[in-house]
Amino acid sequence: MRKLLCTGLVLSLFSACDRGSALPPPATLIPSTPGIAIPKGLPTPSLPWTPTVAPAPTTPPSNFQPRVEVVATGLEVPWALAFAPDGRIFVTERPGRIQVIENGQLRPEPVAVLPVAATGEGGLMGLALDPNFAQNGQLYVMYTYRSGGALRNRISRLTLRGNTAGDEVVLVDNIPGANIHNGGRLAFGPDGKLYATTGDAAQRNLAQQLDSLAGKILRLNPDGTIPADNPFPGSYVYSYGHRNPQGLAWHPTTGQLYSTEHGPTGEMGLCCRDELNLIRPGGNYGWPRVTGIAGDPRFIDPILHSGEEYTWAPAGMAFVTGDLLAPWKDHLFFAALRGQHLHHVVLGPDGTSVVFHEELFRGEFGRIRDVVMGPDGALYLTTSNRDGRGQPRSGDDRILRIVPGP
Repeated sequence: MRKLLCTGLVLSLFSACDRGSALPPPATLIPSTPGIAIPKGLPTPSLPWTPTVAPAPTTPPSNFQPRVEVVATGLEVPWALAFAPDGRIFVTERPGRIQVIENGQLRPEPVAVLPVAATGEGGLMGLALDPNFAQNGQLYVMYTYRSGGALRNRISRLTLRGNTAGDEVVLVDNIPGANIHNGGRLAFGPDGKLYATTGDAAQRNLAQQLDSLAGKILRLNPDGTIPADNPFPGSYVYSYGHRNPQGLAWHPTTGQLYSTEHGPTGEMGLCCRDELNLIRPGGNYGWPRVTGIAGDPRFIDPILHSGEEYTWAPAGMAFVTGDLLAPWKDHLFFAALRGQHLHHVVLGPDGTSVVFHEELFRGEFGRIRDVVMGPDGALYLTTSNRDGRGQPRSGDDRILRIVPGP
């Protein structure tokens, strides 16, 4: 049974780094660890733009106490949120549904049900609304399907007419898929291009192959064509050497692109080392040739990672904008699935370093999947406790909203 709470239920926000974790104190960076050195890789191109240096962010004051409200309950593995200009919330559910919350109520029927293969980590994943959605009603999805017994992923465009999203146009097809490591995040950049993350589909060597779409961040025009200024001519590939990236966010001042990425869980005898990366066009992020901090100039090191003995399993991410959450303005937040927390990151002025980070809500809501800024200035989260790896609790899965407290 689905249920909306518009609400009502208020929960305290707190850092949980001291709850039996092996992590250092919140304001201490997790130490860098060496990577695996395998001598191959292309040189890293420089940025095609000169980033603006953002004002130095401040750490949140001790008296800043936001609260968390429950927006929606009873969802089934909500994967991605997107807001329409009129305030409607579109949300994908892994089994293949696109749901809509309008005027605080979940519509009784989804606007679309897609023929997905919801197996393992696959199914309906990413969602992005066209920058001109108010005029054209176009929305973009990424999902897993089965073809000839094999799992594949595709990026498609749908058009919303009334309460139905249909007329599917497949933009990018035959992206390698698997029960694990499908990537799946979609987001429009400030350049008007559509970006997509893809995992290595459990075939780690594909991440280094430029003729494969696996283990990459892709960049395409809204009509599915390849932008003329992509770093590799005639290719969707924007960056490569990724294991399983699941978050995309652009700094609101500098325009720099960041991504979260899942680190190894046993491959080559390695664990953990989840990453926060600053993405450069044409950049090689090393997987599986290096992981963590390698110090090899042929590969780009993460600006933050989780260490060798602790995992975040990072997913969606967003920068805080506007004045509602002013003490967090320009701060970065990403979801943690296995880590069961919201990770708060303060970047240095040039965006290439982390000056502060901490865990919030650890264990309070279970697995967190997506983080999105709402048009109301609040920060929205989704839980993912019904995905087969969590422990569902009453009301799961939920959409949550962070607002000023108390």
